Amino acid sequence: MSTEPVTTPGPSPAPSHASRIHGCLLGGALGDSLGYAVEFDDISAIRGRFGPDGLLDFSPLDGGSHFSDDTQLTLYTVDGLLEALEWANSGVGADTNACLWLAYLRWLATQDVPVPEAAPFQPPRWIDSHVVLKHRRAPGNACLTGLATGEMGTFFRPVNPDSKGCGTVMRSAPFGLIPYIAAEAIYKLSADAASLTHGHPAARQSAGIFSLVIHALTAGQGLREAADYALGQLDAGHLRKGEEPDPDVVARLESALRLSAAGPVLEPEDLVRELGEGWVAEEALAVALYAVLATEPGPPAAAGHPQAHFRAAIAVAVNHSGDSDSTASIAGNILGTFYGEDCLPASWLAALEAPEVIRGMASQLAAVTGA
Repeated sequence: MSTEPVTTPGPSPAPSHASRIHGCLLGGALGDSLGYAVEFDDISAIRGRFGPDGLLDFSPLDGGSHFSDDTQLTLYTVDGLLEALEWANSGVGADTNACLWLAYLRWLATQDVPVPEAAPFQPPRWIDSHVVLKHRRAPGNACLTGLATGEMGTFFRPVNPDSKGCGTVMRSAPFGLIPYIAAEAIYKLSADAASLTHGHPAARQSAGIFSLVIHALTAGQGLREAADYALGQLDAGHLRKGEEPDPDVVARLESALRLSAAGPVLEPEDLVRELGEGWVAEEALAVALYAVLATEPGPPAAAGHPQAHFRAAIAVAVNHSGDSDSTASIAGNILGTFYGEDCLPASWLAALEAPEVIRGMASQLAAVTGA
């Protein structure tokens, strides 16, 4: 009879910061790409094309799907941060929001929109050499019009002051990937960058909260812990003096957290009724958080099934009548940050458009942040 002690598998080791960066950017691109295939379809049309469970992976798409402006702008956010960090590492201070604005203006030039003559000229960088980032993939109107003014929008002088589209949230994960800076700074960087194109408080606050979720995950917090923490920061002094939490942001995100803990995963029709379609910032973030949290496996399964969790969450984030690419992109960012690259299905990565560009930007960000 064996006297060997019986052991059970321990939790998986925490991913490296470099793996979190790669997981975040690749995971977001995978969600974006799957969602982009059905972005403008309602749930009945999705079921009609792919069956009662909807679109669950890339196999029905004849070799894959393109990623959208969500991934393009996320990568240009990385590039703006890279330039600011490169200046900092060389001992020169730089205006981070100006670096981001210039990066977004270079993206604007790829979208068949003239860059205003009054806007500063910036020489091309590595990211600008890739044709895949020059395609027009249903970009949001506020992103285009806000940048096309040639004015650098600010909190005090926003462009598109009434716009709260999800174009701020879906590009804001990279702010949370910058280590060694305080949560207050993460929130400010993200919210200020949102003001470059969207002036409504809900757009800025949703972007800032999303970046704080990513920031908390990189520090080792769990998924629900990170979501609770980030939402709590709205009442913890992270907003600009005199700015109150937007009630729609608070209501949508609180509903996402409550519903995700309440029981079986909502049907797509109920998801939209409770949290919205995702076309505006707070709805996109709420749907993505719900998809991630409602499908989270309980222990001990959580340690062994990151890919199953990724697949399940992306399925919820994609299959609804709304902005499927943005909600799934945000969900992919969150899970890729939490698990690192281990959660990304190999067959999905094989179908991903231009993974070398995404990995190239992730590697640059990892290198400049010391990961």
